[in-house]
Amino acid sequence: MNIIDRLHLKHPFAGSRMLCDLLFRRGHVANRKRIVRLMRLMGLEAMYPKQNLSKPHPGHRVFPYLLRGVDIVRPNHVWSIDITYIPLSGGFLYLVAIIDWFSRYVLAWELSNSLVNDFCCIALQRAIGRHASPEIFNSDQGAQFTAENFTSILLSKNILVSMDGRGRALDNVFIERLWRTVKYEEVFIRDYGDGGQAFINLNRYFKFYNQERPHSALSGATPCEVYREATGITL
Repeated sequence: MNIIDRLHLKHPFAGSRMLCDLLFRRGHVANRKRIVRLMRLMGLEAMYPKQNLSKPHPGHRVFPYLLRGVDIVRPNHVWSIDITYIPLSGGFLYLVAIIDWFSRYVLAWELSNSLVNDFCCIALQRAIGRHASPEIFNSDQGAQFTAENFTSILLSKNILVSMDGRGRALDNVFIERLWRTVKYEEVFIRDYGDGGQAFINLNRYFKFYNQERPHSALSGATPCEVYREATGITL
């Protein structure tokens, strides 16, 4: 799973068939059925257009994608959320994060040992509680984000809900870039022994990312500086 995670970040277009070949070339033999199972467990999907992209959880409402052609010109215009896999020495955790598109500021994050969406709801409530609500909130069509207990939080705040299609990682490109940064600058250079160690290190890293790490897309400013200057919110 750790090797698949690294390969997916390096080659996000690689599906299970290509990953089998890439693993074999690195001396790891695994059949395609196993790769498919592990990718599903990790929440990974190759980034390429497909037919019949949208397969929402039965009974969950799916919202249209609202950001095509929209210029993001201010903080709290658009937030987005996503989940990624975090390896541990003896297992793994899931990390969810919410990011402001304009400033790249990480508004909230949370760890969980399962994909039950309580940790996503906690992160969302924390982000809204600490910051002003966004105008638009974007996610993929994962069951965690289409569930009524999640979308009801957004709708109760009159936030417009936007959802991209399955296999459309570019619709959520800012948080995909965040995952790549977090993995290569923090996760892959550590060896988290357990969830407590993962939390301590990720907490330290996200503070660095928000408050100290200069961002090239922000002309060398930090996400915290851009978000605070435009909103006046004390962070």
